[in-house]
Amino acid sequence: MELKDKRVLIFAGPDFEDRELFYPLYRFREAGAAVSVAGLGEKIYKGKYGCPIEVDGSCEELSKKTWDIVIVPGGWAPDKIRMNDAALSIVRQAVKAGAVVAAICHGGWVLASAGVINGKKVTSYRAIKDDLIHAGGNWVDAEVITDGGIVTSRTPADLPAFCREIIKIASKAKVTV
Repeated sequence: MELKDKRVLIFAGPDFEDRELFYPLYRFREAGAAVSVAGLGEKIYKGKYGCPIEVDGSCEELSKKTWDIVIVPGGWAPDKIRMNDAALSIVRQAVKAGAVVAAICHGGWVLASAGVINGKKVTSYRAIKDDLIHAGGNWVDAEVITDGGIVTSRTPADLPAFCREIIKIASKAKVTV
């Protein structure tokens, strides 16, 4: 089990991209990780395609824990998540501690708002390319980009490469508190 003893946090919010939340959720559980889902205050959220997810707690509640991997799925949820101070704090703390921080599609908005991509090579859904560039990212059109502990991908079609890269990096990463 590649992620045995690893703790994963996945953000959820209104209209998350269903595949970009559920694919990593089950893939990382399958790999042995303890996976939690953080919300913005509601207990249940529906994805863009109607799939519901019950969260394990709010960003405020889950910000007190240490995470080996933090994942920001896309959809419309990142636009709400990036306005949550606790979510941004989780991202900043995870980067500082050497955790893997991963965003796919519109999830890059959260990384930009957290101020963690300045000077980093990143990718995303093309609609937010300019936002990431304005946040100091070096945007590249590729299925998966890794720069330090930050992993980014473009669309649901990139999920296999996205998850493989996260597992590869996280299996070697040492998170410091």
